[in-house]
Amino acid sequence: MIKIFSWVTKDTNFDFMKTKKITFAVSTIMVLLSIICIAVKGFNFGIDFSGGILMEIKSPEKINVEELRSELGVLDIDDLNLQAIGEEGNEIVIRAQAKDLDEKAQMGIINKIKETLGAKYEYRRIDLVGPQVGDELKKDGIIASVLAVLAITVYVWFRFEWQFALGTIIGLVHDIIVTCGLLSFFGLDFSLTTVAAVLTLAGYSVNDTVVTYDRIRENLAKFKKMNQTDLLNKSLNDILSRTFLTGLTTMFAALALLIWGGDTLRSFAFTIFWGVIVGTYSSIYVSTAFLTPFDLRATQEAQNNVNPFGNVQ
Repeated sequence: MIKIFSWVTKDTNFDFMKTKKITFAVSTIMVLLSIICIAVKGFNFGIDFSGGILMEIKSPEKINVEELRSELGVLDIDDLNLQAIGEEGNEIVIRAQAKDLDEKAQMGIINKIKETLGAKYEYRRIDLVGPQVGDELKKDGIIASVLAVLAITVYVWFRFEWQFALGTIIGLVHDIIVTCGLLSFFGLDFSLTTVAAVLTLAGYSVNDTVVTYDRIRENLAKFKKMNQTDLLNKSLNDILSRTFLTGLTTMFAALALLIWGGDTLRSFAFTIFWGVIVGTYSSIYVSTAFLTPFDLRATQEAQNNVNPFGNVQ
């Protein structure tokens, strides 16, 4: 590990743009597969969006899931799902989708479950969301996500020349679609917590790209005769240690949540963990590689002619 940190903090000279055609193809395939998976399989919406009941119970001894399912089966509850959590096998999450039931009817189901299970269980968490509230939360979550992406788009459009702004937006859309595709593929809960994680991922991805673009613009002004592809590679190598170390520390925190955070935080931690990986990848092989066909020096000179003060850093 010490050797890795020592290596990455030294001056590096990787030719990132050499593989841009391959990575463009890989990114395109990932996006298409994600869209297909979302369209065919959909999301495993949590009770935040679908409406229903969630109960987390704990027993002093190991729980037999099949035996517990048989006990609750006599209640004739639709879409009842039991899932063991934790390593000791004494914790269970009970989910019951109740899309057509109001809050009073859902409370009745909760009381029936408690009566059936008895007092030997500890009820650590009980959540219920009505169908109307679930639909409203789903709509609000979509609106919040769209507004956040639009706000980021407006910022980068004014902050950079249009090529940089477009590259940032393409990288951001790439990250969100691929992440949502993985959430759909693995069937992880898609709840308001997951939406928060996706927005966090969007912010991380854009921040990484903006830092890269700032270095590219600095080097365009500093190395006026350097080949553009070499300049892009130099800019990426200049900030590689910052990108690597920042991403690694964030991944460690997300990995800890993924391992020990429990079922409630699993989709959130997975989204953050994967978001660091895909955000770093896209800032190099999507957003930066997107700039290669454009004459960035000509664009910058034209911008400076319009604005005699140049770009404000």
